[in-house]
Amino acid sequence: MTRNRVLKTALFAAKVVMSWTVMSGATSLLANEPLKVSEPVELGALEVPLAAIQPLVEQGIARGEFAGCVIALGRSSGLFYLQAYGDRQIEPKRNAMTTETLFDLASLTKPVATATSVMRLVEQGKVRLSDPVAMYLPEFAANGKEAITIDQLLVHAGGLIPDNSLDDYFGTREEMLTRTLAEKPTVPPGTQFQYTDVGFMALGALVEKVSGQSLKGFAAEQIFKPLEMEETGFLPPPELAARAAATEQCDGRWLVGEVHDPRAAKLGGIAGHAGLFSTAEDLARYAMALLKRDEFPLGPATLREMTRPREISGVQRCLGWDSRSRYSINRPDLMTPAAFGHSGFTGTSMWIDPELDLFVIFLSTRLHPDGVGNVNDLAGRIGNIAAGAIRSLP
Repeated sequence: MTRNRVLKTALFAAKVVMSWTVMSGATSLLANEPLKVSEPVELGALEVPLAAIQPLVEQGIARGEFAGCVIALGRSSGLFYLQAYGDRQIEPKRNAMTTETLFDLASLTKPVATATSVMRLVEQGKVRLSDPVAMYLPEFAANGKEAITIDQLLVHAGGLIPDNSLDDYFGTREEMLTRTLAEKPTVPPGTQFQYTDVGFMALGALVEKVSGQSLKGFAAEQIFKPLEMEETGFLPPPELAARAAATEQCDGRWLVGEVHDPRAAKLGGIAGHAGLFSTAEDLARYAMALLKRDEFPLGPATLREMTRPREISGVQRCLGWDSRSRYSINRPDLMTPAAFGHSGFTGTSMWIDPELDLFVIFLSTRLHPDGVGNVNDLAGRIGNIAAGAIRSLP
């Protein structure tokens, strides 16, 4: 394993790619050096239990649940497991999965890009969590939504429908968003948890209105660039899209490096609920800095508030993150009550446990090629293996 990791590191270091987390029009021609992958024992974990991961993954691939995946396990001090399995694409031709594969994160966009951006605006004094969304987006007040607050949308307690009709997506991006923001609540706001993409589309629009930048630009400047996540962002350029994992077919072509979510696609690939692309290593940078706290773009007080569970009609959600709800079926059983995470429709998930000082990243090609794979159980089992291997606590 060690020799393979060294070889992968050497090969990746030789690659030149174009970064698209840019500021002031500047670009970087050389990607970050790969993260060091330490031996598990160096980071307080046992290596032997981790050997159980490979047969589980191979069984999932054999069942046709996904074509391939990348798994990253680590702590605030670094990675202790980074492996690629299977293929990133099998139709119309086979391309092997690598640890450098780019993934459409789908709903992981919500916490990593949108919620983190909202919290950045909060600590900049530009918005408050208790503010009505309509204070910044007057069109959102339509149909009785004038009192719905930012924090209600962050925990999916705004009473909004999960998705509006694709028939609403015509005309300009502004017109599409206006129709979406005008949707009527289906339950009284603040009374129950109802997972909604519409709410996070509104939050993405709020970030753009308040910051004066696109969500793509604000997240890059305020989050991804400080964390040196040079391969994370919306609308990946051709150099990065070429090594993206495939999802499904659309209009007779395979989606590779193009957003899978149809509403995000209609909105030009930049939306608050979906559209973000990243790699396992870049997400590991995000998770490591969050666990360290003092190296994250948000301050410790902001992170504490963002990741504090709220009780909503029998489920627990954090601001942008899941804690314990019907959507947390890939949550590792052995993580502590402090754990938070999220998943994406394309077969992605990330769970972070501050008390164990552990993160588990699982990125897969669940939708390729037939759109019917299921990886939630596997992701949870891998998380249990990782949590069970931890032998030292912070």
